[in-house]
Amino acid sequence: MNETPPTVFVVDDEPSVCVSLKRLLRSVGIEAQTFSSAQEFLRCVRPNAPGCLVLDVRLPGLSGLDLQKELAAEKIALPIVFITGHGDIPMSVRAMKAGAIEFLIKPFREQDLLEAIQRGIEQSHILRRRSAEMRILQQRYALLTPREREVFPCVTSGLLNKQIAAQLGASEKTIKVHRGQVMQKMKAVSLADLIHMAEKLGLHAN
Repeated sequence: MNETPPTVFVVDDEPSVCVSLKRLLRSVGIEAQTFSSAQEFLRCVRPNAPGCLVLDVRLPGLSGLDLQKELAAEKIALPIVFITGHGDIPMSVRAMKAGAIEFLIKPFREQDLLEAIQRGIEQSHILRRRSAEMRILQQRYALLTPREREVFPCVTSGLLNKQIAAQLGASEKTIKVHRGQVMQKMKAVSLADLIHMAEKLGLHAN
């Protein structure tokens, strides 16, 4: 099943910039949506697809840096390429430390922007894959009984069945059954696979 094509969102209060960037992106086969303010962007219904945000720093109302902060708070994983005609080093450092892909000063080369956007789209693909994997793991984990959830981190911390049984006040035979259920429900092919899942879920033995 093919993934929906990526969309680049351009947020800039200069109409001419929005028009030229939309034309540039479409010339290389990338769908683009433009917005004149951060608030307008936040109100839009974004497609469930990989994407990248091309964001002006100075905007009416909510600034580009403020929008970056708000997206992070809302856990919206959208890679950002900043563009500005009024940049300085502290501003660029703040943006990059907060996870921006690039910080370009106007006028910039079109190729530099396209390369930054491409990196953003690639990062978006990675983030979406990781998010999908985590959702699947959480769905599997939700199938475990309370007792199996107790056994899970004990198993992945390297404890033997008899050690887990002593710790949880159960028989070794019962723990063996629970261990098998955890492996089956989590669809783990090996102990190493189960350990990797536990790390992603942030599970640790008490």
